[in-house]
Amino acid sequence: MKRNFRYFLGMLALAIPLCVSAQDNLQQQVNNLEGKVDRMPKISGFVQGMYQANLDDKGALKDNTLRMRRVRVSVEGTLFKGLTYKIQGDFSRSPMLVDGFLKYKPCNEFAIQVGQFKTPFSIESPINPVNLEIFDYGESIQKLVGYSDVCGVGALGRDLGIMATGSLFPVEMQNGQKFSIVDYSIGLFNGNGANALDNNNRKDLVGRLDIHPGLKNLTLSGSYYNGKYKKDDTNNGSRNRWSVGAQYNDGDLVLRAEYLNGFTGYQVEAFNDTIPVLDGQGNQVYVERFRHSKGYYAVAGYNFKLGKDKSQKLMPVLRYEHYAPGDMNDIVYGGSNFYTVGINYWPLKSVNFKVDYSFIQEGNVGDPGTTNKHRIVGILSYKF
Repeated sequence: MKRNFRYFLGMLALAIPLCVSAQDNLQQQVNNLEGKVDRMPKISGFVQGMYQANLDDKGALKDNTLRMRRVRVSVEGTLFKGLTYKIQGDFSRSPMLVDGFLKYKPCNEFAIQVGQFKTPFSIESPINPVNLEIFDYGESIQKLVGYSDVCGVGALGRDLGIMATGSLFPVEMQNGQKFSIVDYSIGLFNGNGANALDNNNRKDLVGRLDIHPGLKNLTLSGSYYNGKYKKDDTNNGSRNRWSVGAQYNDGDLVLRAEYLNGFTGYQVEAFNDTIPVLDGQGNQVYVERFRHSKGYYAVAGYNFKLGKDKSQKLMPVLRYEHYAPGDMNDIVYGGSNFYTVGINYWPLKSVNFKVDYSFIQEGNVGDPGTTNKHRIVGILSYKF
């Protein structure tokens, strides 16, 4: 915890001086506290209805269901210039808080955010689910970025914490396009996921660095996660992950690929040969072992503009993913391959429809234990 806190303070020490040049602007923002400020909140959100059918290797229907995937409503606004807020809830199952935070941004180089929000890990997780190329985040993202995490704690890819963000080294191209070479995010979090209190004395350090090497549409990204989790007496220990990825997105062509790697600790009884190891009070001693999880994916799509005014978008999508959860002895057995083809259609700016077919191989390909299955998903989204 002390080491992570020093890292965070070090980042603040580097970022804060970048704002010195904006001192006059900061003073003006403070003055706006008593000035005329538009405090009208903005209400937005989206609704997603989904149909999913799962079939066995022979194409026989195993199960299928209709469900409300997400029902989100957000309220956001400005308290005074530079200080914003956002509150987002989900009502698809039972009312729950998704986001709730304050963000103070005195300059482009530095902002501070406090509350509950997405952790800055991976290049895919920050994408709004409505804007994803397929119906949902990939298996590697789900299992290693805190959605349905392999460690058993966390949800929604979010956590409670404090985070510093900023954009460095602004440039302007000859065509007038403006962007920053470096975007950074680094924060300290409870580590237990959304709407959950911390249950250990360790705060998790999470950070992401995005680099745009001379081209706004191109992003090279790296993420790091270092923390501890505690689900129960056996399932607790280290939660260390890292990822590297790249994305090109010019509004029409989308190419993205990423590799994720995670070590998740768990406790086992310590033995000296066959004799249990006991402490001074006669209690069983436990040692930490690790589950090593790996995953990678690549996705490609292109938006074809349709209609008389070219306002409609139709994107054929191809995606491949491999995810290996790792066994309880730090050996990766098999894993799963996901081959997905889909159509992503925007008939209106507020309406999106996706249809995806996935062929899924589970286990070592070619081994007797390998099982194949098929998945068909349709999802209709409306945002307001």
